[in-house]
Amino acid sequence: MPGQPENAHIQEDRMRRLMFLLCITVTQVVIHYHRMFLSPRMRIPYHTSALSGEAWVLELITGHPDRIRHNLGVSLDIFDDLLHILRANGFTPSRNGVSVEEQLAIFLYTCVTGLSTRLIGERFQRSTDTISR
Repeated sequence: MPGQPENAHIQEDRMRRLMFLLCITVTQVVIHYHRMFLSPRMRIPYHTSALSGEAWVLELITGHPDRIRHNLGVSLDIFDDLLHILRANGFTPSRNGVSVEEQLAIFLYTCVTGLSTRLIGERFQRSTDTISR
């Protein structure tokens, strides 16, 4: 029976390796769980276009006259008249910095295109909350 102590030694070695692998596995699961559910996630900016909504509206106002008509459904003269009416009735820039021009453009662009709030937000580089107000 000289093989029995050697066999016990092999089984003990296997058991140590198994326990080591089990510890590594549990550690990896805990690390993964912590990363997924407990640690704050890094926020990745969504609206990162070089052309903001404000810049796009300015481009429409100062660009070729047909562009504002094609995109917003009104001529520049009508757009200016609507701005004057809004301002005369106390319409001001929003709390989150959206100018009256951009707010009017958002409204008109939504009416002309019928796009979803998400797609309007993408065009103007604004959150869906801002667009739906």
